[in-house]
Amino acid sequence: MRILIANDDGYLAPGIAALVQACQGLGEIDVIAPEQNASGTSNALTLNRALSVFQAKGGPVDGFRFVNGTPSDSVHVALTGLLTHKPDLVLTGINQGANMGDDTLYSGTVAAAMEGYLFGVPAIAFSQVEKGWVELDAAARTVRRVVQWALSRWPQDGSRPAPYLLNVNIPNRSDADQLPWAVTRLGRRHASEPVVRQTSPRGEPVYWIGPAGDAREAGEGTDFYAVANGQVSITPLQVDLTDHAALGTWRNACPSQQP
Repeated sequence: MRILIANDDGYLAPGIAALVQACQGLGEIDVIAPEQNASGTSNALTLNRALSVFQAKGGPVDGFRFVNGTPSDSVHVALTGLLTHKPDLVLTGINQGANMGDDTLYSGTVAAAMEGYLFGVPAIAFSQVEKGWVELDAAARTVRRVVQWALSRWPQDGSRPAPYLLNVNIPNRSDADQLPWAVTRLGRRHASEPVVRQTSPRGEPVYWIGPAGDAREAGEGTDFYAVANGQVSITPLQVDLTDHAALGTWRNACPSQQP
């Protein structure tokens, strides 16, 4: 079993060290992560400059490789040339802060896992619901249980399963590894709060992206509902953004292009 680990908080983040520790003994681990915090970069790839890969030496990150780019860059570079083998599993996180509902569209943690999925590798993104790394050890124990469960479902003949993409959100609790799991759908948020306008030292206006909106659709069955009720949320994701229900309507409304 070969496991590729990445994140969006950067290779020095406590969450990625916890994820690596949680996976010890489950397989051969490669860590290739962004050099710096790249939260909110979604699926961005760096196309306007060359990327460099470095290797950390010493301490808890010894042997980790890091890329001066985005989370998706890290996995993309790993899968298309840096690694000499294709990993069996891509894991990302443990992110500090939830990736639920609409947030998954912006998440670098989810995007890094998605990059693996796009290359045909099963992938799981892990996040703690609250920021600050509180109860990270319990989250890591939960991660190990989820990974072991996922691996137990693989074909017994040694072949790879069809690729899948799971998004896991873990409450910041000391008993997180004992909480029930819920397979959920994504909830929805209200629109983000307005930007925060400030003035730079040069007297120019600058803007900070405002906070995310509150949960709008958080009923039973959603990821928001699960974590609010003391459950670990596991959401299967897909990449197809097509509005299949609206295809017929748009086809009927589209004017003919025949001369």
